[in-house]
Amino acid sequence: MSDTHAETVAYVAKTQYDPQPPPVASSGVLGWLTQNLFSSISNTIVTVLAIALIIYMLPGMIEWAVLHSVWNAESIRECREIITNAFGEGATGACWAVIHERFGQFMYGYYPPSLRWRPDLAAVLLIVAMVPVLFRTMRPLAVAMGVLLAAKALFAVYAELTGGNAELVGPTTIAAVIFGVLALVFGSEKTRPYWLWLTFAYPVAAYFLLWGGLGLETVESSRFGGFLLTAVIGVTGIAGSLPLGILLALGRRSNLPILKAICTIFIEFIRGVPLITLLFVASTLLNYFLPPGTNFNIVLRVLIMVTLFASAYMAEVIRGGLAALPKGQYEAADALGLDYWQSMRLIILPQALKISIPGIVNTFIGLFKDTTLVSIIALQDPLGLMKPILSNSTWNGIVWELYIFIAFMFFICCFAMSRYSMFLETRLRAADRR
Repeated sequence: MSDTHAETVAYVAKTQYDPQPPPVASSGVLGWLTQNLFSSISNTIVTVLAIALIIYMLPGMIEWAVLHSVWNAESIRECREIITNAFGEGATGACWAVIHERFGQFMYGYYPPSLRWRPDLAAVLLIVAMVPVLFRTMRPLAVAMGVLLAAKALFAVYAELTGGNAELVGPTTIAAVIFGVLALVFGSEKTRPYWLWLTFAYPVAAYFLLWGGLGLETVESSRFGGFLLTAVIGVTGIAGSLPLGILLALGRRSNLPILKAICTIFIEFIRGVPLITLLFVASTLLNYFLPPGTNFNIVLRVLIMVTLFASAYMAEVIRGGLAALPKGQYEAADALGLDYWQSMRLIILPQALKISIPGIVNTFIGLFKDTTLVSIIALQDPLGLMKPILSNSTWNGIVWELYIFIAFMFFICCFAMSRYSMFLETRLRAADRR
């Protein structure tokens, strides 16, 4: 035995101390500020300058957007008179009355007001169709329906206070209540595969709700506009570009020369041509390649072009995920005796898609914002609706309010996609923890 004892060795601890909390400067709010805003001299200078700029600009922005704003007026002239009478000569403020006056037009375009319950119901069904794909259980659907009902109730109260008219109980409300209750009662993980049938049936239901048929009044595509048109183009492009992009990525990595050449030429051609050029082709040149007298819906043409455009970028994002996987994963799939499609479905694609989540969502966000380009071909998206509003003498002169409202709506949608991307990355990363 060794003659070394604890009493003769100075660095051997005789007692066990309780763990101490980390330093205050490295945890909590103070720790976050230290690490992110004041981690170095340069970061500290930039932070101080940014805070000074915010302090300088924020009071004026709040005064213009909130304190001196007008929500109820019939024209820009009336807005200015209200601001002058309330705050004195030379005072300025936001005329949000244009948003209040044209809110329905911004949301639905020229869709008939008596039929606007159909896009609303299609939006409810869209949420129902998305939740089984995005979440493991249907519990988030109940939350979404509750938020939707609360928002509709608040909007009805606001409309009542401002002299407007909003239907509180209608097909949208009834559908939200039904699906919310069903999600609470039958929303377990075991029932999720049955809810997926609603996802597969949604495109057909949305088509008849929006365009008509099966006893519903037909609505021309020219009546579509506002955020309704943006949602139709964005959702269709996102839903169609992902599976098509996967097939293109697999085709470009294929060992079949003809298939690889076709996919490569398609991807490189689409990525080398601006989207606006493809939209012009869809709106004008495409009719020259069709039989005489053929009436090809302009919105359908735009949907096809936007989906093809996004699928080319999606293919490159997914190809990067496939290339990032080590060769051993492919060899392991072969060693298990799996054929090509089995190995892709069970082993390769799940890992590649997990790696590619940031790039996929980034492509989705870019596609959703690019829907504003359809205003160039005379489709009345939110930006396209600004032209008839500004050309009207009633509101001629209002610009900032319209741009801020449109930017805010796009920010909500894009921020939601970004946050879900982070949630999905965190959930899938749990499988890699040890």
